[in-house]
Amino acid sequence: MARRCDLTGKKANNAYALSHSHRRTKKLQQVNLQTKRVWWPQGKRWVKLRLSTKAIKTLEHKGIEAMAKEAGINLSYY
Repeated sequence: MARRCDLTGKKANNAYALSHSHRRTKKLQQVNLQTKRVWWPQGKRWVKLRLSTKAIKTLEHKGIEAMAKEAGINLSYY
């Protein structure tokens, strides 16, 4: 399974690790993914999703139905 947020699609970022002597080596900045159970009122059940912490904050503001519609996912498969 890819390390990607189910709702926002966030994934790892390529970056450089800089040493004190300014020597650069490549590194991956992984997204902060959390497994979260979210209540889906229209389906009347819990949905288990892998979400980034930013998506969890946005989810509390917008709601699961609006975010799933934006992402184009069908919650009945989760």
